[in-house]
Amino acid sequence: MLNKYPLWKNALIVLILLIGGLYAAPNLYPDDYAVQISGSRAAYTVDQQMLNRVTKQLQAEGLVSKTSELNGASGLIRFTDSATQLEAKEAVSRILGDNYVVALNLAPTTPDWLTSVGAGPMKLGLDLRGGVHFLLEVDMAQAVAQRLDVYVGEIKAKLRAEKLRYRSVVHREDGSLELKFSKADVRDEASQLLKQDYTEFLLTDEDADGAYYVVVSLLESKVREIEDYAIKQNLTTLRNRVNELGVAEPLVQRQGRNRIVVQLPGIQDAAAAKRIIGKTANLEFRLEAKTDASSASTETYTFRDSSRRATLEKDIIITGSSVSNAQSTFDENGQPQVSITLDSKGGELMNRTTRNAVKRRMAVLFVEHKSRNIVKTVDGEQVTERVPYVEKHIISLATIQSILGSSFRITGLDGAGEASELALLLRAGALAAPIYFVEERTVGPSLGEQNIELGITSVQIGFALVLLFMLVYYRVFGLLANVALTLNLVLLLAVMSIMSATLTLPGIAGIVLTVGMAVDANVLIFSRIKEELANGLPPQSAINAGFERAFTTIFDANITTLLAAVILFAMGTGPVKGFAITLSVGIVTSMFTAIMVTRALVNLTYGGRTLNKLSI
Repeated sequence: MLNKYPLWKNALIVLILLIGGLYAAPNLYPDDYAVQISGSRAAYTVDQQMLNRVTKQLQAEGLVSKTSELNGASGLIRFTDSATQLEAKEAVSRILGDNYVVALNLAPTTPDWLTSVGAGPMKLGLDLRGGVHFLLEVDMAQAVAQRLDVYVGEIKAKLRAEKLRYRSVVHREDGSLELKFSKADVRDEASQLLKQDYTEFLLTDEDADGAYYVVVSLLESKVREIEDYAIKQNLTTLRNRVNELGVAEPLVQRQGRNRIVVQLPGIQDAAAAKRIIGKTANLEFRLEAKTDASSASTETYTFRDSSRRATLEKDIIITGSSVSNAQSTFDENGQPQVSITLDSKGGELMNRTTRNAVKRRMAVLFVEHKSRNIVKTVDGEQVTERVPYVEKHIISLATIQSILGSSFRITGLDGAGEASELALLLRAGALAAPIYFVEERTVGPSLGEQNIELGITSVQIGFALVLLFMLVYYRVFGLLANVALTLNLVLLLAVMSIMSATLTLPGIAGIVLTVGMAVDANVLIFSRIKEELANGLPPQSAINAGFERAFTTIFDANITTLLAAVILFAMGTGPVKGFAITLSVGIVTSMFTAIMVTRALVNLTYGGRTLNKLSI
């Protein structure tokens, strides 16, 4: 029978529309403005008592919150507007001090019954509402200093291999290295050796106070190379860390000579993002000093709990930059640990060192670069100055039972959370230089709230005009097309939500274009039906012919547009990708609603009936 779908096809269409409505529903629940609190380390926890104390203090300062809740290891305080959220963030930071990470966030309000089936709203891009913006500064001076530290180890090893006895190798305040010798001929031989092996060095011989020196400075071209490497390596590491967080469409890019911009649209855990991205932690593996070692070649550090101390050799075996893989696991006693795999060079250095150090103890030193703000008075005005500092703690000191290679384990960690975080940082790669937060903010509309409202209004106006045109021009068929067009928008939102796609302002433009393209297919079909009626076909045959013969044209037009959208996605970046995603999804959903859903509605309205004329 013409214009009748079998029951299974109608049921399939209804099922798809119901699923679409279910997964589009979370977009009806806007996010709350929130402040998220988490400990800077596993030792600092957040509990309900702390949240109650903080919210009470905020209320005393006139900052009223909606609710407060525990979310895993962090706490969340919700507010009604962004202005209160910003003021509350500063107040909470002041109340809790440096032991807690306080970050801006957007907290979802989707009901539990929707989240239980995996439904969630679309993320909004940074040009709309939702996301975190970090501006980070790379410490270039420290990057050069760290490279010099590597050179110190290499130079000492080379001099020992050539049996050239030196008295000391130290850093000078101007950033150069000073090699001190007791004899002039040994100094000259060492200087000649370094000139042959290190073309990046500028070497100067000096005599003073009965000693002989070689001053090692890096050429300016090498300094620029180190700085360029530091920024590129940090970009790569930060991108790896962001990928570990699972953020959709992140932006990590260089800004100027020594700054990096990180934008995380739709991030749901800004506190964790700040802790992971801003963590400039690294590891140093060192041997415990021998009892007869001189103080000039050793350093003393405390353990994490500050109750014990150990003296270590200054020479570093390897750092976290030699780690190729790291996974958090548990030992046979259920204690957290990190299983380490080194690259080939790191494995060789570890093997060479431990070959002569069996039964000695090796320490794992946790190195973290931080900064604190100090208020100074300059010319009668108070100026805030950021002062960087380094914290080093021993997290493990274990006896070397056998010669180590590329694989071993780190124990003595402060809980499974710290083990997981340390593994993530090592897996993502070490930062080539410390980074500091210069700016952190929740990004509102980059084009202004007014532009967002205009963007949404454009969709509403375009949608209303299309509905009106279809209703007036095609009457009953126009009404059915309007129902299908509304369902198309629902499906578009559902698919975007399931994909966890990020909606941007260009994405809204893609929705407006989709509305026009979706109704264009119906116009082709309805025009074809009119032509068939004019050619003398009976109404039922004209409906069937209209849908069948217009399909090829609709398919060809949409496929060519879809190919263009795929190319835009592959070649474009940022907003262009957002537009391409929305357009691609819109093409697929519009073909389904314009052909399948509209046909089903027409069949339900006219199918199986004797018709003399059509309202079209």
